[in-house]
Amino acid sequence: MRNLSIKVIIANRPYPLTVNNEQEEEAIRKAAKRINDILKDYESKYAVKDKQDLLAMCALEFATKSIEIESKNVVDDGLREELEGLEALVSKLV
Repeated sequence: MRNLSIKVIIANRPYPLTVNNEQEEEAIRKAAKRINDILKDYESKYAVKDKQDLLAMCALEFATKSIEIESKNVVDDGLREELEGLEALVSKLV
């Protein structure tokens, strides 16, 4: 594995990073683009001048989505356990 030095720009500020491989680089570049797209959308919708406020709103959006996904996974895990239990019961009957 070789490290790659890259630079991404978020909210018009450059951020130099070191990544492990091309897949990680691609993911980081997509994430930076998504952040910049969201910031641009917020700028057009709200009269906010401070980029820090826009970044905070963006972070809140991502954190909220992350929490929603985590809670969905918890439900899915519970359902998976129930299905495995039912499968075990059916296997005993067959």
